[in-house]
Amino acid sequence: MKNQKKQQKQPQFNGYWIFGSIILIFLLLNVFSGNDGQTGKQISLFEFEEYAKAGDIEMVEIVNKRNVNVYLTRDAKLKDIHKKYSKSSFLGTQPNYNFKTNDASELEKQIQEFNKSLPTKIQNKNEDGGIWGDIFVSMLPFIIIIAIWIFIMRRMSSGGAGAGGQIFNIGKSKAKLFDANSQVKVTFKDVAGLEGAKEEVQEIVDFLKNPKKYTALGGKIPKGALLIGSPGTGKTLLAKAVAGEAKVPFFSLSGSDFVEMFVGVGASRVRDLFKRAKEKSPAIIFIDEIDAIGRARGKNQMTGSNDERENTLNQLLTEMDGFGTNDHVIVVAATNRADILDRALVRAGRFDRQIYVDLPELNERKEIFEVHLKPLKIDKELDLNFLAKQTPGFSGADIANMCNEAALIAARNDKKFVEKQDFLDAVDRIIGGLEKKNKIISKNEREVIAFHEAGHATVSWMLEHAAPLVKVTIVPRGKSLGAAWYLPEERQITTKEQMMDEMCAALGGRAAEQIIFGKVSTGALSDLEKVTRQATAMVTVYGLSDKIGNISYYDSSGQNSGFNKPYSEQTARTIDEEVKELTEAAYQKALKVLEENKNSLTKLAHELLNKEVIFKEDLETIFGNRQWDKDEKVTLNPSKADKKVEVKEQALKNEEKPV
Repeated sequence: MKNQKKQQKQPQFNGYWIFGSIILIFLLLNVFSGNDGQTGKQISLFEFEEYAKAGDIEMVEIVNKRNVNVYLTRDAKLKDIHKKYSKSSFLGTQPNYNFKTNDASELEKQIQEFNKSLPTKIQNKNEDGGIWGDIFVSMLPFIIIIAIWIFIMRRMSSGGAGAGGQIFNIGKSKAKLFDANSQVKVTFKDVAGLEGAKEEVQEIVDFLKNPKKYTALGGKIPKGALLIGSPGTGKTLLAKAVAGEAKVPFFSLSGSDFVEMFVGVGASRVRDLFKRAKEKSPAIIFIDEIDAIGRARGKNQMTGSNDERENTLNQLLTEMDGFGTNDHVIVVAATNRADILDRALVRAGRFDRQIYVDLPELNERKEIFEVHLKPLKIDKELDLNFLAKQTPGFSGADIANMCNEAALIAARNDKKFVEKQDFLDAVDRIIGGLEKKNKIISKNEREVIAFHEAGHATVSWMLEHAAPLVKVTIVPRGKSLGAAWYLPEERQITTKEQMMDEMCAALGGRAAEQIIFGKVSTGALSDLEKVTRQATAMVTVYGLSDKIGNISYYDSSGQNSGFNKPYSEQTARTIDEEVKELTEAAYQKALKVLEENKNSLTKLAHELLNKEVIFKEDLETIFGNRQWDKDEKVTLNPSKADKKVEVKEQALKNEEKPV
């Protein structure tokens, strides 16, 4: 460790010294080389004669019978005409003037005539070198620059200028190494939920810790594991837990770290990465967002160019399952785009295991809340079951963001604890956006928005399979002028009737505008987009259309480029007709429901105009209790469902911690 610290403290080469040296060399060249022995101000022969007649010249130096350097006397240097050219130099006495002569002997005779009245010294000086000397002096700056450039290149190629960040180290891997000495605080205890994924990942760590346990029976250690799941579900967190739990070297990098503008860099970095991992084997390599380099090959054949990304992928395939591979290096990768990965990458022998990290269920969300509520000062009466039920479809990252947002809201309101209402406000903030109470809305627009949102609430309340309402507001949030929150049912499969009811509820706002005002507005844009997308999926993906039949045009492999449709033009026309029929049927059903409950719709809209925000209790007052009973859920893991949450004790423990 001491030697490592000493190596780290060694001074690094600074490139600014190069520029400084070049500037200094040019200055010295200008000083010493001059212009063929000439320094000082250029004057004419007539000016020289005038200065000589005035007695201002102390000495004349004739260089190579051509260049004449003129030195002034001490008194002459004090004259105004010579002051500008009489400054002293750190290099010693320098000539004040100079000129050229074609006849040095004639010049000496003239000076000797002046010398009769005013004494002037004459010196003859020869500077050897000739034409080759002149050529060398002129080429010297270029020679120096080339020499410095060669020095820099050799230093970079040897790694003296720092690893990984210089020109010749561009092919080196950018992976960060975590070993037993690294302080990675994330463990499997910090990963809530994801029980199945954790078991498989823990097994991989155990493979490398105790390989003989598995190889004694003739088994082989898996080459790799691929973590697949939606964004925010905890794929990278699992990898961090592996780095914290494993006592083997852990190399972490992103798929984009292989990509560079230079040809061959990606493949070189893959080679260097596996070389480093094999040197420290047993080891784990983690590649986050592997879809950056693992996309299916052959997509850019029309350009006729060599794809650098494909070369990188080919090298990765070779390293994972090729000649000379090492069984003690396991590759763990993560992606949320598994459908676009190359088939050769996900086959057995490379990524032997594909671990799906799904969105957390009710019990898993409760466990995730336990983890993220530990650092918070929470209210003693806070119910985790309630929070878990209010967040269907939330990922682990969403829950973490919700807890943090709730703490910020509580702090903004000068509260000592984070309460239940703070979490509800956090959900509203995350889903709907920030409230814009100062937004100017006319009275007519406000009325249209109220009836629009009341239409959504009414239809969803009266239909069996629509999601029940939680909250409705006409206060502008984010980009929307009004918003409604629903609590969708957590189900694994969906029927056609359920999807149709959801479409009716989405079109309820537009239908309410049509019934009350006799015209529709542009406020239903997001609703129309949702309904159209859902109807298209029913026809082309799920096979829920009578005309199209039991056919799905969905490509789960992701190999279809999208330029060629998997159906004919006639079928495309039929699909368009079916999508239109489904959306129109949903709209007519919404109109029928609202016509039957027009009075309740109007009452609900006026309630919205008065209160701006209404809840489930207000709808129960107007419509009565919702008659559709929920089916009882079957708990697959009852031991975890019955787990007691010690929220009150945790709150007492965290009383003195800041929010």
